[in-house]
Amino acid sequence: MAKIYVNGDAQEVSLPLNVSELIQQNDVQQPEMVSVQVNEEFAEREDWESIQLKEGDKVDFLYFMGGGCLRLKIEN
Repeated sequence: MAKIYVNGDAQEVSLPLNVSELIQQNDVQQPEMVSVQVNEEFAEREDWESIQLKEGDKVDFLYFMGGGCLRLKIEN
């Protein structure tokens, strides 16, 4: 098990794990509308399958809307 941080909250995950799999594991609503940051850098949607997460990574799921963005709250 490895500890990563999703929207600021610690999560224990099994590695290997890519961004697409993390989105599925967290039941992200409307994944086609979400933007993802890994360690404060935006991840291109076409790269989600190839971005392998590692211990200590910080991942943020963001929804952009007029006037700013909304950080998705993950319920564990």
